[in-house]
Amino acid sequence: MTDLEPLVAGGVDTHKDVHVAAVVDALGGVLATKSFPASASGYSALLIWMTSFGRIERVGVEGTGAYGAGLARHLELNDIAVREVNRPNRQARRSRGKNDEIDAIAAARVAMSNEELAFPKKRSAQVECMRLLLVPYRSFGETRTRMLNQLDALVVTAPEELREMLRNLSKNALVARCNGFRPTNDLDVTQTAKHAMKALAEQILSLQVQRLTIERQLLTLVLENNPSLLGARGVGIETAAVLLVAAGDNPGRLHSESAFAALCGVAPIDASSGKIVSHRLSRGGDRRANWALYVIALNRMAHDERTRRYVEAHPARSKKANLRCLKRFIAREVYSLIIDPQPVTDAAHFRVTRLQKRLTLVNAASALEVAPARLSEIERQVRFDTELASRYATWLNDQIAA
Repeated sequence: MTDLEPLVAGGVDTHKDVHVAAVVDALGGVLATKSFPASASGYSALLIWMTSFGRIERVGVEGTGAYGAGLARHLELNDIAVREVNRPNRQARRSRGKNDEIDAIAAARVAMSNEELAFPKKRSAQVECMRLLLVPYRSFGETRTRMLNQLDALVVTAPEELREMLRNLSKNALVARCNGFRPTNDLDVTQTAKHAMKALAEQILSLQVQRLTIERQLLTLVLENNPSLLGARGVGIETAAVLLVAAGDNPGRLHSESAFAALCGVAPIDASSGKIVSHRLSRGGDRRANWALYVIALNRMAHDERTRRYVEAHPARSKKANLRCLKRFIAREVYSLIIDPQPVTDAAHFRVTRLQKRLTLVNAASALEVAPARLSEIERQVRFDTELASRYATWLNDQIAA
């Protein structure tokens, strides 16, 4: 292609099996429309067809996170600028009708108009691996919860001798006890109840093992991608992975922390009118990311002294109002860690140093006023708490100097 070739833009209305593409010129005039199969060969044919009309400025694709994901990857690999295009608004659809060709033409015209369009997420690196693993991870957790509830219901309606044996056990103890049942082949109510409980307990234990395996894989990916995010107070493996997935493999596409807050659905929406200045709650954005910020906020309200002081300083606010404010603050902190990851304290030598001084975890935990398990997690590098790791390092250095 040369600079003398006409400038064109493409638009694609994506579907599961077929993509409908359109090409428009610099003035928005329609040059052609055509359908292509949603496959590797179809993506190649679509690109060759588009380039036959001139130099491609950019391509607007509907659904780059769903049916258009494969096409968006193919275009980016061939150095074609791809933009996420939302479906036309309902008013425009009512005025001119709707079909796949009309939607593809609209996408192409939006791409050519150089409006401020969203950059699609890249789906070819570690964050995409996290997104894939989170699907079974959540599914296993939800299924386990449902089965635990079913097991509880069976205990409530079980024969009295079984009920007395199981009624006061914790969840884990209940599963272990039911898994240890050895029912006979008699088809009476007691033995049948044992069969049912044992079947549920075996499935629950299997789900726990599978979920733990995926959790370890997620931990490895998060540590390789952004360990400093795990160092933030209240951020766990799942919440870190969810927030990284929301930002994508190319977080630079988010031009500001307010854009990230809007993406997570925690940016207040202006609802002012006349002399009344007010804001309303955002219901948009990535709801999983919103959930992750909610979990972090709840954790901080329960365990973080600074957060508790903040809540106590605003007694007139409801708990929901405080949570909304905290989620907005946390989104700002998370955005900075995603865009500019900070180095984490190397805890690999903590255990060796402690043992050289003949100190136990209980000694260290008592001095730092935390649970020994938290220090153990830091030593084993399965949890990153920047503030606690720094305090622990200072305390160990003081013991060496003593």
